[in-house]
Amino acid sequence: MTAASPAGADPHPITGEVLARLASTPDARMRELMTALVRHLHAFAHETRLTEAEWFAAVSFLTAVGQTCTERRQEFILLSDVLGLSMLVTDQNHPAAPGCTESTVFGPFHVPDAPRFELGADIGGGAAGEPCWVQARVRGPGGEPVPHAEIDVWQADAEGFYDVQRAELGHAQARGVLRADADGAFRFWTVLAEAYPIPTDGPVGRLLEATGRHPWRPAHLHFMIAAPGYERLITHVFRRGDRYLDSDAVFGVRPSLVADWIRREPGVAPDGTRRDAPYWTLDFDFVLNPAVAPAPARPEEIPE
Repeated sequence: MTAASPAGADPHPITGEVLARLASTPDARMRELMTALVRHLHAFAHETRLTEAEWFAAVSFLTAVGQTCTERRQEFILLSDVLGLSMLVTDQNHPAAPGCTESTVFGPFHVPDAPRFELGADIGGGAAGEPCWVQARVRGPGGEPVPHAEIDVWQADAEGFYDVQRAELGHAQARGVLRADADGAFRFWTVLAEAYPIPTDGPVGRLLEATGRHPWRPAHLHFMIAAPGYERLITHVFRRGDRYLDSDAVFGVRPSLVADWIRREPGVAPDGTRRDAPYWTLDFDFVLNPAVAPAPARPEEIPE
């Protein structure tokens, strides 16, 4: 076995051999990505003088991450989140235009084909938590309404769990899809957002413990908003005053996404119904980025 190179020495010859074999990769972008990946992985092993035991521990860890993934749980996204990679990729691909709502991480608990609801409906589905009325508007950067935008919303309940974390549930809770009206407005009942810990019963939880980090996320609602002529927005709205706003486990907080949840006394709610117990309200505007025309195809992408 070749001895480890001293710090500061030239990279191991194996690095050059691997890169040479990648040079014939037909797809240019694939070649770029794999070349950079190999260079950085080899440089990491060289810089840290990675031991065989550490290499095997990393392989075992990644194997455990994959084995933890199910249709209801995406541990690899969770790993990307806690390493800050998800937020870095989001920032690079969705720079916020002036006045437009910032993007943030997607998270591991979105479910496609969530139930569809009429405006003003209760999407809570029996989820634990105090009732909360959410009303919002979808606008363009000039303040113009974005009519009939599709809004996908999901959140954890008051006990810190998403519905997909509850194996006993046979229906969706605190998630749904709505369509804004002609003025870009939408509204619904749900439950009050509360802070919660990301799952710590898997390998990502063990990583957080080993690095002395807490697993908590500040209270928030997830939104994914799509409309023709605009970029799709994936974002959160965070609850002002939450103790974890400055230490979100997945680095997703942006000051512009922090809003006030207001506690209301019993009485007539904004939708005209009478509430016999206190409830909460959230009012927020989402401003979408206009869609960017696709870049011209690179020569290697043009079919012959």
